Amino acid sequence: MIATKQMPPPGTDDVPARRSGLQSFLVIWLGQVVSLLGSRLTSFAVGVWIYQTTGSATSFSLMTLANVLPGILMSPIAGALVDRWDRRRTLLLSDAASGICSVLLMSLVWTGRLEVWHIYLLVAAHAVFDAVQTPAFSASVPLLVPKRHLGRASGINQVGNATARIVSPLLAGMLIGSIGLHGIILTDLVTFGVAMATLLVARLPQPPRSAEGEAGRGNLLREATAGWHYLRARPGLMSLLIMFAGVNFAMGTLQVLITPMVLSFASPKVLGTVLSVAAGGVLIGGLLMSVWGGPSRRILGVFIPIMVQALILFLSGLRPSATLIAAAAFIFLFCFPIIAGSATAIWQSKIPADLQGRVFAVQRLVAWSTLPLAYLVAGPLADHVFEPLLAPGGRLAGSVGQVIGVGPGRGIALIFMVLGILILGVLAIGYRNPRLRNLEEEIPDAIPGEPLLAKP
Repeated sequence: MIATKQMPPPGTDDVPARRSGLQSFLVIWLGQVVSLLGSRLTSFAVGVWIYQTTGSATSFSLMTLANVLPGILMSPIAGALVDRWDRRRTLLLSDAASGICSVLLMSLVWTGRLEVWHIYLLVAAHAVFDAVQTPAFSASVPLLVPKRHLGRASGINQVGNATARIVSPLLAGMLIGSIGLHGIILTDLVTFGVAMATLLVARLPQPPRSAEGEAGRGNLLREATAGWHYLRARPGLMSLLIMFAGVNFAMGTLQVLITPMVLSFASPKVLGTVLSVAAGGVLIGGLLMSVWGGPSRRILGVFIPIMVQALILFLSGLRPSATLIAAAAFIFLFCFPIIAGSATAIWQSKIPADLQGRVFAVQRLVAWSTLPLAYLVAGPLADHVFEPLLAPGGRLAGSVGQVIGVGPGRGIALIFMVLGILILGVLAIGYRNPRLRNLEEEIPDAIPGEPLLAKP
């Protein structure tokens, strides 16, 4: 029997219940932001420790890979567990498990036994727990927030992520000299405690059962594949997912190469300014989404900002100018919360609540699958292919080099320009697909207009 609270008839409004749901969302969100800030403090400090200990950029990049790959591989199983388990307990469990990783890390630091491989293992373990936490939190939002405010809720999430991204490097840089690595890890543990406390006091209902969710029940393997089968039966959502996988390859390449590109003609201080300006774009874009909520036709909130990103990416390669790159990075990342907010609202409104954990896990698996590839190939492509092409006397020095210049960093600039063109191509193919272009009309909403106010 489906245990959901009966929705009020048209013209009435369950204001107290809706207000309670919004308050619970904000309380849980605040706890997760505090926890994210602590995790980023530790990540920054550990990254500095690795580089100072080994002097190897490869060792540092392997930590990045360890932070991404295990979570991607574990996503299908994690999504099935999210839909099986109580959402509040799932979030508590993932926070507690990540906290245990921090305890182990702190004990290794205090005893002087910390090795680089220890960090890889603990970072990989944290990534696995995060693979459970992320879909659990995303799938809980529609249970608390009215459907018309899902775009705003996603914008609020982006504000939290951007704030942690901006504050953590500055704060970690000040703290690492005064309290050391062990003190930063202890701070991280305190933030985990804050996140768990907010989960204990907030109201978090369970999703009502749906026909689609029940059809995917069975053993863990069957449930892990249920999200994939749901998407395959809805080509519009699958096409949206594939398009994001292509765009994320460009994003991963940009993350790897923007630092060497800027340092090819500017100082580390200028690089820090560029990255801070770029992070400000995410913050402002998130604030806009939290107030605006995105366009009423949400698919346009995906297509148009991605088109702007592609054009900006192309223009950023024209000149070795810190001002140009900072402005381009700001606009590029300003568009990101609009894209993410619009897309997340589509997913959350079209997928049954008791299936969202599994579908969001598949979404993460496919959309993020291109990131490790980008991390692995971006450096070699720049060093061994594009940079030599635009070195003085290179094969493209007399043609493309006459437009964008030659010398260090110009090959990376050409990569950015090529990626901008490729994104435009992916976008054009996606827009010509009527299943993707019209998915909001063709796929019925799976949730009502107000939160799913089931009893917790």
